[in-house]
Amino acid sequence: MRHNPNEKKVAAQRISVIGALVNSFLSVIKIIGGFLTGSAALVADGFHSLSDVATDMMVIFLVGVSHKKPDKEHPWGHGRFETLGTVFLAVILLLVAGLMTWDSLKLLFSGEIPAPPAWPALVIAAISILANELLFIYTLKVGKANQSNLIIANAWHHRTDSLSSIVVLFALAGAMLGVWWLDALAAVLVALLIGKIGVDLLLKSLAELVDTGLPPERIEALQKTARETDGVIDVHHVRTRLMGGQSLLEIHIQVAPHISASEGHYIGDSVCEALKEEFDDISYIIYHIDTYDDEEVLAADLPKLASRREIQQVIDMAFSDLLGDIPEYHLSIYYSKTSFAIEIKLPDNRMLITNRLSNDQLQHYLNETFSTIKGYRSISIWTSTDTLEHYSP
Repeated sequence: MRHNPNEKKVAAQRISVIGALVNSFLSVIKIIGGFLTGSAALVADGFHSLSDVATDMMVIFLVGVSHKKPDKEHPWGHGRFETLGTVFLAVILLLVAGLMTWDSLKLLFSGEIPAPPAWPALVIAAISILANELLFIYTLKVGKANQSNLIIANAWHHRTDSLSSIVVLFALAGAMLGVWWLDALAAVLVALLIGKIGVDLLLKSLAELVDTGLPPERIEALQKTARETDGVIDVHHVRTRLMGGQSLLEIHIQVAPHISASEGHYIGDSVCEALKEEFDDISYIIYHIDTYDDEEVLAADLPKLASRREIQQVIDMAFSDLLGDIPEYHLSIYYSKTSFAIEIKLPDNRMLITNRLSNDQLQHYLNETFSTIKGYRSISIWTSTDTLEHYSP
């Protein structure tokens, strides 16, 4: 089931507001509690929660901006605002992690043994673990219900907060038992965790900014879904990129060469519908209808084939020479890589009867006329008699 973009926007903002409120509370009690109880690890974990508040607030803002409809200045939408905001956030996280690591290492190698943290620090760490686990469960439930990878990823971010608080809890217990350096070491570990999150966000965002394609296994899944659509012979030349967590596709769809342009367009629309139904993160698809696989064919390698106007001029001249006039007819041209075939449908054969010209003679004359034209392959002639006669050389 494909969800309404506005519903996903509201769900993402609502759960982000809840996350921001919970993390604001946790950051306050951990930073203040860490200073009062003398725990560097708890203070570090408090700044970790504070960075999560910034993440949640940025998600709230960027979700609103990135879901705006395309306009003249941003014809592809506003998804890049989310990407740029994530880069900014990642840099902030790396700076915070660097400062926290520096302060904790100075404490470890200062030679001074700090006083062990007070017992309330353990209570605060336990509260943090419980709150983050509940937030993880609720956020994951909302993410799965809305099939939103963004919300699901944010849920696992809450799970990392819970794990970091568990590390702090054991470090505090160890420091209280006399292993004083465990508290400072835990602060370093939490800082490194923040740094890893920052690096992951930065690399992912930079990959989007340079239009990195989707993973090969994802492209294979996209192609499989497209090939299963009725009327599709094959798909090729699939290009992908990400914008604000949404996938943008360009795909060539190969269909039978003798179908109408409208049917080819219908098949292309059907492929788009199937892909968007199967993959919830696809926001835009450009498709190109092919009657042959042109993936490895360079335009410079293809022969210059006659255009419709040129072909029609030859047919009109042939009719004029044979019949003295040009009858009404419907012309279909079927191009391949290096050749073309022609199909002519006459509304009636009265002019042929009047001129005592058989279909065989007309067929032979047109075939001879086109034989000197580069790329000509065959011609078929149909008339509206009771039994349609079909000819091909």
